Amino acid sequence: MNEITVTLNGQAHQLPAETCLAELLQRAGVDAQALATAVNGEFVPRTQRNERRLQAGDTVLGFQAIVGG
Repeated sequence: MNEITVTLNGQAHQLPAETCLAELLQRAGVDAQALATAVNGEFVPRTQRNERRLQAGDTVLGFQAIVGG
């Protein structure tokens, strides 16, 4: 099986090629509903995480969304 390496919040993860963002978060044990996500600096809405396929070398950031003004 072909594997890729991506970085989630500074930690490297080995994943099968074509893994989606939602699966990475699940494998990492992250509470995905509590976080906003970005891949390579681009915001990815929760509704698009299943469609967003990760590529080798991607950098994923999970962060607390700040609401207010």
